Amino acid sequence: PNPVNRSQCFCVSSQTLNVRAMDRKNKSPLRTGFTTGACAAAAASAACRTLLGGSCVDQVSICLPNGQTPTFAVEELTVTVDGCKASVRKDAGDDPDVTHNALIEVTVRPLADGAGIVFRAGDGVGRVTRPGLPVAVGEPAINPVPRQMIGDALRGIAAESNSRADFEVTIAVPGGDEMAKHTWNPRLGIEGGISILGTTGIVRPYSCAAWIASIHRGVDVARAGGADHVVGSTGAQSEAAAKRFYDLPDWVLLDMGDFVGGLLKYLRRHPLPKLTVAGGFGKLTKLSQGALDLHSARSQVDFAALGRLAATVHSDDRMGHAVANANTAMQALQIAGPELAQGVAARALPAIEKTLSGAPIEVEVMIFARAGALVARKSRIPFPESAVTD
Repeated sequence: PNPVNRSQCFCVSSQTLNVRAMDRKNKSPLRTGFTTGACAAAAASAACRTLLGGSCVDQVSICLPNGQTPTFAVEELTVTVDGCKASVRKDAGDDPDVTHNALIEVTVRPLADGAGIVFRAGDGVGRVTRPGLPVAVGEPAINPVPRQMIGDALRGIAAESNSRADFEVTIAVPGGDEMAKHTWNPRLGIEGGISILGTTGIVRPYSCAAWIASIHRGVDVARAGGADHVVGSTGAQSEAAAKRFYDLPDWVLLDMGDFVGGLLKYLRRHPLPKLTVAGGFGKLTKLSQGALDLHSARSQVDFAALGRLAATVHSDDRMGHAVANANTAMQALQIAGPELAQGVAARALPAIEKTLSGAPIEVEVMIFARAGALVARKSRIPFPESAVTD
């Protein structure tokens, strides 16, 4: 995906679809819209219609996978000797996205009869260099659904003109190479720019699905590359701290953020030999208490339970009482020290293994203080059960 902080958020524009999402905090409506794949399909359609029809178009409609037919404005249209280039600008609306306002440029050129539809990566669109992604190594980073949307659109336009659907389709995104530096693409082995993505064509603001999809692709790349160890981190600081302990390449470091459940459930079906879960004390305390979404809006530290744990590890009820009345998890750690962190790490292990449901994965938990100092580390070899594969 191409999101800010490595997971790809999606483009947004509800002018045509009028799809609405509600902000959970203030209940105000949020605009939704279209993925880079939908924008590319619209630009390709405009270029092809102009190429075959001989007249320029300033707007174009496409069919999304759900059957809806939104209309896109064509921002630029250029007819050349051997083809036509059209551009559609992506509007991220109320969703944070590094590709907000990006111009999606598509050039369509006719090919010899029987060539079919061939995709090329122009400037700012990446190319796949590692296995494990839904697109083969060496191919432009244009995902299967956008390819299908573009292919369906061009075949339909060609049929209307009694022409063969044999085209070269080159997608470019000016500035896409810089945008990609803020996404997962470099770790996934996508070089040179962003990916052209989307499974529905529609983007919902602040959707968790984009981040979780990026985690899944990270696991796929690690497995395809033969990795025997991945690190899932709650943030950049814990990732950097964990990396100091292991000589691991970036492509096995998974920025899971708050979505530990999304990582564990995918690993349950697609196991790797070893998983290290790295994070701060507060987030991993929530994990040890059974939370699989560690965002502060969706899970909270149970300080009473944390106090009981502190009393147990220190054999000191007064210590437990002080932790139970702490204002923050960090204050609780300051009160009870590394012994409490070790207790949290020990309890996080079975919480992780419960979600893994017997998948043959060695699990390690590393807890770091804010300065990146390791305060707890626990690991366990998996139970001798068969992996869950369905």
